Amino acid sequence: MTAPAQARTSAELIRAEEPVLAHNYHPLPVVVARAEGTWVEDVEGRRYLDMLAGYSALNFGHRHPALIEAAHRQLDQLTLTSRAFHNDRLAEFAERLAELTGLDMVLPMNTGAEAVESAVKVARKWAYDVKGVPDGQATIVVAAENFHGRTTTIVSFSTDETARSGFGPFTPGFKVVPYDDLAALEEAVDETTAAVLIEPIQGEAGVVIPAAGYLAGVRELTRRKGCLFIADEIQSGLGRTGRTLAVEHEDVVPDVLLLGKALGGGIVPVSAVVARREVLGVLHPGEHGSTFGGNPLAAAVGTAVIDLLETGEFQRRATELGVLLRDGLAELTGHGVVGFRARGLWAGVDIDPAIGSGREVSERLMREGVLVKDTHGSTIRLAPPLTITAEELRSALAALEKVLGS
Repeated sequence: MTAPAQARTSAELIRAEEPVLAHNYHPLPVVVARAEGTWVEDVEGRRYLDMLAGYSALNFGHRHPALIEAAHRQLDQLTLTSRAFHNDRLAEFAERLAELTGLDMVLPMNTGAEAVESAVKVARKWAYDVKGVPDGQATIVVAAENFHGRTTTIVSFSTDETARSGFGPFTPGFKVVPYDDLAALEEAVDETTAAVLIEPIQGEAGVVIPAAGYLAGVRELTRRKGCLFIADEIQSGLGRTGRTLAVEHEDVVPDVLLLGKALGGGIVPVSAVVARREVLGVLHPGEHGSTFGGNPLAAAVGTAVIDLLETGEFQRRATELGVLLRDGLAELTGHGVVGFRARGLWAGVDIDPAIGSGREVSERLMREGVLVKDTHGSTIRLAPPLTITAEELRSALAALEKVLGS
């Protein structure tokens, strides 16, 4: 008989996972049991400053009081109806999300990958019904080094061999071009192109920020060529970069916007495809769906997230504290940091490989009480909750400086 979870140490719990959990992740050896705001605590009571925020799912921190209250309130009323029936929370969520983004219609889903898959289906349907592309010939142009999820269709257009290898045959209909290259994009778009799908900032690739004018260029090109611009803001959206949406840095409104992660407040999985009416209007009953998509619990939490964003507080915090983050990383450049990219409270930091891999630096930071996660090679990502204080951010930077010098 196994011991109850609360009686096991971190090491025991990690060992217990090994034979029963699929090895699709390589987490840091910390076992979180409690969390509040920007801090988490392991089963032994050690506290850590969370500088990852669930890959931006926790933009508003752990257990934000307004979000927890909304969830509790809804739990006492109704959690699921399926979309076989209407529920009393969905209309407001969709109205508010459309207004927040400046678009018209919402397709509620659950995970980010579901939102991307849904957008692929919608773009193809639009290409056949509206653009007039011959059936079965629609293509979608994507960027190299993208990360849009891990389903079989999505890894079909990934350039990351770790994500692809062993999972073929792959779904056809995608063209890959270099990121931040308008000339290559221009050449790839033709009469079969349903959409251009890009991340305004590539997160998994190491917080890669395109040159000024790239997003505006994508918008102009897609309008001129008669195809859709799909912006995947599942990581970059909802306050992370100092604006509600990263595309707002170039005053761009895409045809289709993909949201997730922070939309569920770190409480429930919520994602959405938000688009112009003539785009989402191609869907008819029976053509697409999700049992949990748009459930009342998710809609209640998502609406509370929109309440927080409408204050502008979190966008301001990301902007102001982002300056502190950039300045701190600039001071470390040449002292263990060989380069970084940052926008708002989001940074990809390239560590001198002589000091260690991204994984090794993440483990050293963990021992200093700071949680980050590596990406490729010697790059780590910093994406703290937008509720972090200046003092906490300075503490994290000091820990990084210590680790780089040790």
